[in-house]
Amino acid sequence: MTDHLAAEPSTDPDAVFRNFQRHNLTRAAEHFELTITRAPSFGWRLRSVSAPAVGRHGPRWLRVVSEQPRWARGDSWSGNADANEITGIEKPQVLGVFEWSEGDWRNQRAELMTLVPGVPCSPTDVLRKDPELPKSWFTELWRTFAAVATTPTARTNADQARITERISTRFGTNVDTTVTQWVTVHGDLHWSNLMRPRLAMLDWELWGRGPAGADAATLLCYSLLVPDVAETVRKLFADVLDTPTGRVAQLYVISRLMKRIDGGDHPDLAAPLAAHVKTLLG
Repeated sequence: MTDHLAAEPSTDPDAVFRNFQRHNLTRAAEHFELTITRAPSFGWRLRSVSAPAVGRHGPRWLRVVSEQPRWARGDSWSGNADANEITGIEKPQVLGVFEWSEGDWRNQRAELMTLVPGVPCSPTDVLRKDPELPKSWFTELWRTFAAVATTPTARTNADQARITERISTRFGTNVDTTVTQWVTVHGDLHWSNLMRPRLAMLDWELWGRGPAGADAATLLCYSLLVPDVAETVRKLFADVLDTPTGRVAQLYVISRLMKRIDGGDHPDLAAPLAAHVKTLLG
């Protein structure tokens, strides 16, 4: 475990925080009596750290998220564990949770999960290379979307007020933002959260009720740099994307992604997203 979690000899703020996250992963591994088996990977803005591990019950996945205390609560804080209630699809199961605080500065939540076989379809959220997935993989994706959509939950991913605010701020108040169909959505369905060769969905922090078509819209937007895959996604989910609520879902997703781009993420996605907006707004 020591070799995989060796500290970086740097005073750069990001390196310092990565070392802090390595410390958190070490503490979680010790709590669950695990040995880390590979160098860890870090999530968006270093908020989380994850790695495969092994213990007396075999291979596992260990993830630790670190948040300021004011954000360490609510649906997103417990999303992965809450998702244990979703059945009939391939996804990790949370086997144990361990929480602790670092004074009044940060709160940590470690989640011990089953290890899903395979590799992510993309090393980044945005797809930049065709993963060459078979038709059967997309068929299973459609089935999985349908199973998630009909899962009952009291959790909320996005409500009407949030959708209206995001779209109106980005595209103006003349755009119709009315959602008439609500379903259960994953809420962050990009390509590094999808596994192959056997489909599985990772990272269930944000799942809950949202506009029909939100997951399809998210995957479509993250596919735009690979037009053939984008077209496959578009056709596969045309039944939800080509509806009034589906168009609102796409505008909502685009507004979220453009805010990320404003902050420096995915700059190469800006132009294709802008072009896609034009098709939606006429």
